[in-house]
Amino acid sequence: MSRDGEASRRRLLDAATEEFAEHGLAGARVDRIAAASGVNKAQMYGWFGSKDGLFDAVFDDQLHRIVDVVPFTAEDLPGYAVRLYDSYLTAPGLIRLASWHRLERVRSGPLLRQGTEVWTDPKHASILRAQEAGRVVADLAPEDVYALVIALAGTWSPVSGTFVATSGDPDTDHARRRAGLRQAVSRALVP
Repeated sequence: MSRDGEASRRRLLDAATEEFAEHGLAGARVDRIAAASGVNKAQMYGWFGSKDGLFDAVFDDQLHRIVDVVPFTAEDLPGYAVRLYDSYLTAPGLIRLASWHRLERVRSGPLLRQGTEVWTDPKHASILRAQEAGRVVADLAPEDVYALVIALAGTWSPVSGTFVATSGDPDTDHARRRAGLRQAVSRALVP
């Protein structure tokens, strides 16, 4: 692919990422993606085959960011949860994209799977080591510990069922939420 082709493909993926994060697969419009990227629909279909193919390519393109936007530390689950909260403020589209993928592609089981391996397996293994060292409660399965941390961190995320925090909220609100999140994760998961 030429340099111009690579740049066009990147613009298309970026525009599609925004569109799918905002509207999901069903609500996204190919015309808006083409207009925002400056890439014609024929070229888009040539590269990805369909809107579904483009959605899958976008998710694959963003997967590393979704999984690793915040470095994982099993030894500091409260700090990890707070860093996730902050990441949802700075990159809300990532959690929306992951949520759309859950709703429209993976309705049960692990959200993130690469072949037969779940993308979170290394994190689960890290939690198990922390449990064996007595730094994380041992009466829960590692995958359940991880799921609880993600759920607590997402309490005010863009897909929250109760309240969505934004970067424009007062600093005092963010500080209160971070402190509460740190305390909840500590009390629930750290011996």
